[in-house]
Amino acid sequence: MLTVGLTGGIGAGKSEVSRLLVEYGAVLVDADRIAREVVEPGTPGLAAVVEAFGDGVLTADGRLDRPKLGSLVFADPEKLAVLNGIVHPLVGARSRELEAAAPRDAVVVHDVPLLTENGLAPLYDVVVVVDTDPATQLDRLVRLRGMTEADARARMNAQATREERRAVADIVIDNDVPLDQLRRRVREVWDELARRAHTTA
Repeated sequence: MLTVGLTGGIGAGKSEVSRLLVEYGAVLVDADRIAREVVEPGTPGLAAVVEAFGDGVLTADGRLDRPKLGSLVFADPEKLAVLNGIVHPLVGARSRELEAAAPRDAVVVHDVPLLTENGLAPLYDVVVVVDTDPATQLDRLVRLRGMTEADARARMNAQATREERRAVADIVIDNDVPLDQLRRRVREVWDELARRAHTTA
């Protein structure tokens, strides 16, 4: 088994890269998806978030109001640290369960948005960083996700810098390119990861 930490700044196109890797045969452990699951209604995770931030972070039907919570924590490093302290251990435990269930010769790709920020690079055999120019990130967040420029910049500024991410990378995938070029590059990376997985299996 080869464990891969896949990361990149918000709007870098990491989701597209992970989708392609799955298409080629990777087992995906998606930290964002798990982070949503661990705060579903009725979970200890949601109870802990409400205890920390109050009932105001819930929607009328008792679900987590992500935009409201996001506006609270992304502007306040201390509140963000509190939220991360609740969610990250739960995500880590579930991620380990999913990895343990994968085949022996699998390439297990952990899609981890905050890999760099949380010093998680040593947990993986290989770290792959999806890299793009900050101007491209900003454009995608405003144009494709409908964020205001101020909100997009706040989210980008809450993350590691481009240089910090590249410093922990074993492999960098440039995503300032057309989709067909990205697909070719991801295929090259997949072939290398699959080869390494089979030699360590």
